[in-house]
Amino acid sequence: MDKIQDAILFRGCPHLDIESEGKPCQNQEGCTKLNVFDWLRDIPHGISEEDLVEVRFKNTRKAYYRNVNSLNLKPGDMIAVEASPGHDIGMVSLTGPLVLNQLRKYRINPDEYEFRKVYRKAKQADIEKWKEAIGLEYHTMLRARKITQMLKLDMKVGDVEFQGDKTKAIFYYIADDRVDFRELIKYMAEEFKIRVEMRQIGARQEAGRIGGIGSCGRELCCSTWLTNFVTVTTTVARNQELSFNPQKLAGQCGKLKCCLNYEVDAYLDAQKDFPSAEIVLETREGKAYHQKTDIFKRMMWYSFDSSASTNLIPITVERVMEIVRLNKQGIIVEKLTDFDLSKVVEEVGYMNAAGQESLTRFDDKKRAQRRPQAPVKPQVQVTPEDRPKIKVIKKS
Repeated sequence: MDKIQDAILFRGCPHLDIESEGKPCQNQEGCTKLNVFDWLRDIPHGISEEDLVEVRFKNTRKAYYRNVNSLNLKPGDMIAVEASPGHDIGMVSLTGPLVLNQLRKYRINPDEYEFRKVYRKAKQADIEKWKEAIGLEYHTMLRARKITQMLKLDMKVGDVEFQGDKTKAIFYYIADDRVDFRELIKYMAEEFKIRVEMRQIGARQEAGRIGGIGSCGRELCCSTWLTNFVTVTTTVARNQELSFNPQKLAGQCGKLKCCLNYEVDAYLDAQKDFPSAEIVLETREGKAYHQKTDIFKRMMWYSFDSSASTNLIPITVERVMEIVRLNKQGIIVEKLTDFDLSKVVEEVGYMNAAGQESLTRFDDKKRAQRRPQAPVKPQVQVTPEDRPKIKVIKKS
């Protein structure tokens, strides 16, 4: 039961309980992977045979079906849909006019695409068989990995998704090269007694299906909203003056982080008028070599030692362009800077809106103050003669 519970949670909805018996999900805002906020859900719209619904299955897999029976469907309903062969069980994730916007996003032409049908709302028997199929996915994935090792195939089975009627399973795998898995399909079909479909995915898609928390502290973009994986190169990191540390630049998929592309346009636009970092500045003090750049502060750091970044001197971009212009005219400047350096390196420190308290105020333990002692009263000695005498009465 616990493994079935974990499998359902792994499908992308933490609010769907194993005892819900196919009832609608109570939380419909942001509880699934690649969730779409329906901002038109309060606007009523009629039901017709042309209505399309978005149905989600395990993790990030979604598909679009035609509501030919004019069922009153809403997000969170468990439904039985057409599959090849048999039927599948999924959850309605989006209805109404926004489905057409999703089709445009994925470049699907509604007039040419052959949509499969929505059969009915899931019955009790459909839910029970669906739960049994979910319980088989984990052990099937482990057994499939052992079979690939036995056949010495250079591939990794990352996930298995059973169809709702337990007649078919999709095996998601990653591989660097082309793999001949015809023998593998024969082994799986004989052992699991199901129809097998092999689907190759990339490392980024696998990370999106598995999910996780990124170094920023938030859920991975590929499992929440990102669907188009744009190529990320080291040039993007170089344009943002980032250190080439593979552990910091790589995500959980082992590739360069997709978020490196988010701000690169702003960096490129900010450094359009920057001089080339390879230009050496000629001064009376010696040749100055570029070491680093702060793009948004428009500061460039130079050093007179080309092999080591020591004794860095900050210079504004305007001053660097002026020195480059003078050097081209054959004029050697006296020094790099013509102003006080202390004003340049001054930075804003930590400021607390509640009252600028020091972060290390609890490090030094304060000495406990001694309380004033009460005056000691003189002790009086009591002799046996002074003690009260107790008379003992014996019972007769």
